Amino acid sequence: MNPTSHPRASTALHTDRYELTMVDAAIEHGTADTECMFEVFARRLPGARRYGVVAGTGRLLELIRDFRFDEPELEWLRENDVVTARTLDWLANYRFSGDIWGYREGEAYFPNSPLLVVESGFAEGVMLETLVLSVLNYDSAVANAATRMVTAARGRPLAEMGSRRAHEHSAVAAARAAYIAGFDATSNLEAGRTWGIPTMGTAAHAFTLLHDSEEEAFRAQVASLGASTTLLVDTYDVEEGVRTAVRVAGTGLGAVRLDSGDLPTLVVEVRELLDSLGAMDTKITVTNDLDEHAIAALAASPVDSYGVGTSVVTGSGSPAAGMVYKLVARRGLDGEWISVAKKSPDKISVGGRKYPVRRLNSAQIAVEELIYVGDGPEDDDSGSRSERPLLVQLVDSGAIDEQFIGAEGTRRAREHRATILKELPADAARLGRGDPTLPTTFSS
Repeated sequence: MNPTSHPRASTALHTDRYELTMVDAAIEHGTADTECMFEVFARRLPGARRYGVVAGTGRLLELIRDFRFDEPELEWLRENDVVTARTLDWLANYRFSGDIWGYREGEAYFPNSPLLVVESGFAEGVMLETLVLSVLNYDSAVANAATRMVTAARGRPLAEMGSRRAHEHSAVAAARAAYIAGFDATSNLEAGRTWGIPTMGTAAHAFTLLHDSEEEAFRAQVASLGASTTLLVDTYDVEEGVRTAVRVAGTGLGAVRLDSGDLPTLVVEVRELLDSLGAMDTKITVTNDLDEHAIAALAASPVDSYGVGTSVVTGSGSPAAGMVYKLVARRGLDGEWISVAKKSPDKISVGGRKYPVRRLNSAQIAVEELIYVGDGPEDDDSGSRSERPLLVQLVDSGAIDEQFIGAEGTRRAREHRATILKELPADAARLGRGDPTLPTTFSS
């Protein structure tokens, strides 16, 4: 089902007041329609990570399309004297009509990568700042954490199950971002409905405690879901739980789940016990406060899959990606672009239109994030090295490219992330703190 088929409340007031007061002043002084170029970038990678993953683009495009000031929002602004009547009239007709380019969702990014470029009148573009940053900062933070967990899992399946540790809307966004970063499923049903993500889940400890015995609970679950289900075996005694699970479901039991204990030791013991009971094909899944480091510590253990909650939906220690939204150019009276940039200490930005490429060596491994400032490389130079262009057009004169939204856009983003990871150097897989795996270079 297309998520846009569900009625939505306006999100126009999910923004900072200064966006509207800037618009108000620009309309008053005649600069609201000045053609401008805004850019989203991160000055550094959160948590000293090796690379980041762009996530949230598909959600953002739909939110931009639906960004409207309806009468309830306009009335509140009027009653609270936020902007003038003239600006209220402008807001009533607000529709983004500009152009947006960006890194594809699922793309790797590095410090100062121009992840999103918004070209529009000043008022139209500045209105989007808070919306853009709230989506990209959160979704990319989740994807940044999730991609590290996927690397640590070494091909073993991961399920996102952090809904109870996030805001109800953030939970859906987090499930989507984790899926794009390589997770295989989510426990969140709305994420399944809206974004086409596979869902999973069987039973919690409460179901076992509902019954007079663990065996009674297991029999009820198997009767409902079949022997291929996953039984939670650590409500009481793990060894007895495993024995009971195999006795009830037979050696064709799908899996057992461990949600507590010293996992590296416990997993080995449970694997040996299952094998001794003839349940050689029964899988083991673990779900106990995992992050990328805990998953990596289980690499040599006979774990078959992981369920991750709190650490993935909170960015595993880095809950925001640190992205900013800056004006980098405006049209002069002569029609030419004028580069503008912030010069504050530690917050310096690079002005001007940018054309980012990823340089690849002869083995098609990335060696540099090269950002041309201007219209791009000269024709006679671009063929001298392998350079993959990074920007794609997402919005053309207000019209969104439909391939990037909905469940299909989510699937494409997931596939793109899997593809681009193959071109990153081996150093990108390291979990320790360090420098970005690729240098970012500006070229004029």
